[in-house]
Amino acid sequence: MRTESLLRPFALPVLLTLAVASAPGALASETAPPDCSRTYTLALHEHGLLYSRQTGEGIDKDIADELVRRSGCRFNIVAMPRARIWQLIESGGLDFSLSGIANPQRERFAAFAWYFSNKYYLLVRRDAGIQRVADFPRAPGLRLGAIRSFRYSPSANRLVDELDASLRVSYATGLAPLYETLLANRIQGMIVEPFDYPAVESTHLRQQTTILEFDDPPVPHGLIVSRAAIPPAEQARWRALIDRMRADGTVERIFEKYFKPDLAREMTRF
Repeated sequence: MRTESLLRPFALPVLLTLAVASAPGALASETAPPDCSRTYTLALHEHGLLYSRQTGEGIDKDIADELVRRSGCRFNIVAMPRARIWQLIESGGLDFSLSGIANPQRERFAAFAWYFSNKYYLLVRRDAGIQRVADFPRAPGLRLGAIRSFRYSPSANRLVDELDASLRVSYATGLAPLYETLLANRIQGMIVEPFDYPAVESTHLRQQTTILEFDDPPVPHGLIVSRAAIPPAEQARWRALIDRMRADGTVERIFEKYFKPDLAREMTRF
């Protein structure tokens, strides 16, 4: 029997009526303020211009402060390694984190609300003799440095995974140890992004390294929401809050504190 024959003449109007009736409620749910009946937890991770323990400042700290202000909710904000953050997000032991990127595995336990995107680059020692990203894995004596649990753009991920399978990746919990091992020539390359520019431009690194671009489009980054801790309706409200921060220019103004206006605009308008 054809599927169409199962539909009564009045079925389509009824369905349309239901859709129209339900849409305002869904919209109202998203524009309503988040539930502030409990204290939320949010973790920052130390990473270049995103956050510095030393100064207590950074883009993600500013985003977190704006989330607190706009939501009116109470937050416990802490700093911890990225690998630990993902573990706690998955278990529901942590509600939120920031500047996260998605992949199929993470999407099973985390929801995302995008607020910027950026490209990734390979920072290599000049004396390694590497002219293109593709040359790096072909030189068996070269090692790559990476932050544990970090994922990047597709080409960068393939490079890390290929070298990791050959035991050619040295892992660290943050950028500072990787810069040190790069300068000591214990690794010959590492993956960086715009938040790392101030350190990369320091005298020692600038003199000894060069930057190669991965042939990938910018990767969206955003608020990470634990599916185990935050119900779907509340996920939508937090996502809507981030969307409003982008729409009214707040996110771009935060980025302009740390980058030139053209780069801030490029990273936040996508």
